[in-house]
Amino acid sequence: MITALGLDHAAVAGLLERLRERGHTVACAESLTGGLLLAVLTAVPGASAVVRGGLVVYATDTKVALGGVPAGLLAQYGPVHPEIAAALARGAAVRCGADLGVGLTGVAGPEPQDGRPPGTVHVGLCSPSGLWTRTLRVAGDRDAVRLAAVRGALAALDLHGTGTSHSF
Repeated sequence: MITALGLDHAAVAGLLERLRERGHTVACAESLTGGLLLAVLTAVPGASAVVRGGLVVYATDTKVALGGVPAGLLAQYGPVHPEIAAALARGAAVRCGADLGVGLTGVAGPEPQDGRPPGTVHVGLCSPSGLWTRTLRVAGDRDAVRLAAVRGALAALDLHGTGTSHSF
């Protein structure tokens, strides 16, 4: 499944192994990717040693109810914003009891959402050392945007969870 998406299976497996060696666990809260990140991570045999679980928070109200995003934050920024990605990352880590949480939100397209153009992706990562966010601007169709979001999340996990940097 991983290679069918154009991702490097060995690189994903290596990421999980590096996280396991460091004793880290991971949880995800995904909006625009609809669980694709968790599917990629769990496609690797032995992923259960690292992956705690995930939340698909596609609808805005589920970002609050399941993802732990404060309602006031959504009212202030809307569902597509770096602060929302960070809150989702924190919510995933807390709700799933993981060391690292990843939050993904954005606009896969083809239409804008809340004034945000298609191809806008926000990746959030929560770790014991704090919160980190990155904004990506991706050209292409829905599939390209969602895959870029997954790649961005894998890169964030690698950099902030293992201190290394690999291509996925």
